[in-house]
Amino acid sequence: MNTRLQEKYKKEIVNVLKDKFKYNNNLEIPKLEKVVINMGVGEAVKDSKQIDIAVKELAAITGQQPVVTKSKKANASFKLREGMPIGVKVTLRKNKMYEFVDRFVNIALPRVRDFRGVSSKSFDGNGNYAIGLKEQFVFPEIEYDNVDAVRGMDIIFVTTAKSDEEAKELLNGFDFPFS
Repeated sequence: MNTRLQEKYKKEIVNVLKDKFKYNNNLEIPKLEKVVINMGVGEAVKDSKQIDIAVKELAAITGQQPVVTKSKKANASFKLREGMPIGVKVTLRKNKMYEFVDRFVNIALPRVRDFRGVSSKSFDGNGNYAIGLKEQFVFPEIEYDNVDAVRGMDIIFVTTAKSDEEAKELLNGFDFPFS
């Protein structure tokens, strides 16, 4: 079953992109490939239970079980040993990805404090877009009373676009509020 955003992509966005960039082949049309959500948990060095809390929160936000990331190098100044858990991440694809993008654009972004649109300078040059959130409260799945600490997260939207201009047009089709 296709989500609302998938239907919009197939019926509207594909035609707009095809007309604007004059693609010869339908496989050239950029599409959203995956969404990667990363949450660094620096407090986990002192308190290992922080990782479990971050896993529960990210699982509630994405609807998918996160992977715990471990440190690659030891750093004595941070009291960090090699192999210690220091973050969690999730990679969303297909239906879950489209559902997340829909909730992110229509529910979470309007709840950000002093929101004036997302920056159009956060493209990496290869058609991927990255955005950082300072707190997890913007998602309605997180209950404010049950949270012990504010955690930020990085969200990366990976597209098949060859340029930033194509990727921006694709994300505009998904109603991203660029400033």
